[in-house]
Amino acid sequence: MTEDEIVAAIATLCRSSSFGTNRIAPNKLILGIGDDAAIWQPSRSHRSAISTDMLVEGVDFTSEAMSPEDAGWRAMAANLSDLAAVGARPVLATVALGFPQATAVEKILELYRGLAACAAEYRIAIAGGDLSSAGAIAIAITVVGEVRSSNVKTRSGGRPGDVLAVTAPLGSARAGLELTRRELHLSSELADAALQAFRRPSPRVAEGRFFATSRNVDALIDISDGLATDVNRLAGASECGAVVEDVPVSAAAAAVAAALGEEGASFALAGGEDFELLVAIRPRAFKYLASRYAARFGRELIRVGSLRDEPGVIRNGTPLERSGWDHFER
Repeated sequence: MTEDEIVAAIATLCRSSSFGTNRIAPNKLILGIGDDAAIWQPSRSHRSAISTDMLVEGVDFTSEAMSPEDAGWRAMAANLSDLAAVGARPVLATVALGFPQATAVEKILELYRGLAACAAEYRIAIAGGDLSSAGAIAIAITVVGEVRSSNVKTRSGGRPGDVLAVTAPLGSARAGLELTRRELHLSSELADAALQAFRRPSPRVAEGRFFATSRNVDALIDISDGLATDVNRLAGASECGAVVEDVPVSAAAAAVAAALGEEGASFALAGGEDFELLVAIRPRAFKYLASRYAARFGRELIRVGSLRDEPGVIRNGTPLERSGWDHFER
C-alpha cells in the first residue's frame, strides 16, 4: 500500500463506530485527518494543555512482551496520563508513526486499533499525524486538553506540611513486565492484573479532574518513572523536601517480587509506568478529600508521606535517591 492508502485506512478506522471524532469531540474538531493541519475550537473559559510523548520499539516496548494493539493502547495511555497530571480534560491527539518498510499493513492497523480504542475510552479525538519509515516502530503522540484557569495543577505548587498521597497501590506494571520475561507461579487473578497494568494501563484522567477542582490540592504529578523519582521531581519543583513514610505495593507486585526474592517496595519505588497520580494536599483537608475520593472512585487515597522545609527526600531516615527508569542512564 502507498502512504496515502495507509492514511486513508487509518482515517476510516478512526472515524468508524465508537472511534468517530464527531462523537468524541462534538463542535470542537472542525478539520481532522486528511488535511495539512487539524483545526479545533477551544472554549473561551479554558486553557489548553499540550503534551508529547514517544514510545520506541526495543526501548519502551517489545513485540515479545505485548501485541501491536497493546502497544498502541499503552502509547495513548501514557500521553493521557500527562493530561491527568494537570487536571485537564482530553480533547484531541495527533499521532506520528515510524515503522520499517517491511512492516505488514495489518500490524500498523492493529497498532492503530489500540490507539483508537484508548482514545475512545477516554473521549479524545485522533485528529491527524504523520507516517515515516524508520529502523524500528516509533510512536510519537501529541495530546491536547482543556482545563479551567482556576483548576490548573502543576508539580511546583506543593507547600511544606502538605500530605503526599497516591491514587492506588504501586508496582503492578513492573510485575507485568517481569511476567513477560519469565514464567512465575502466580494465581491467574494476580497474573492477569499485572499483565493488564503493564499492557493496558488506565490513566487517571477522572481522578486528575477531581483533584483539579479542589483548592486544597497544591501539586500533582503522574507516576511514570517510579515513586522514588517522581516524589523527588514534585518536591524539587515545589522547592521542598519530602519524607516518604509508606510505600503501598499492589498484591500483584508483592507476589511477583516474592517469587523473585526481591522486596516488594522496590517495584513501587523504581518500577515506573504505573500512571497513578501523586498528589500534595493541605493537611487539614486530607481526611475530607480522601473520604470524597473513596466515595467517588471506590478505593482508598493512600497517604505516602509529606512535604517538608528541609531539602531532599528521605525514607527510613536515609536519602531516597531517584531509582526509576531514565532513557539516558543505563
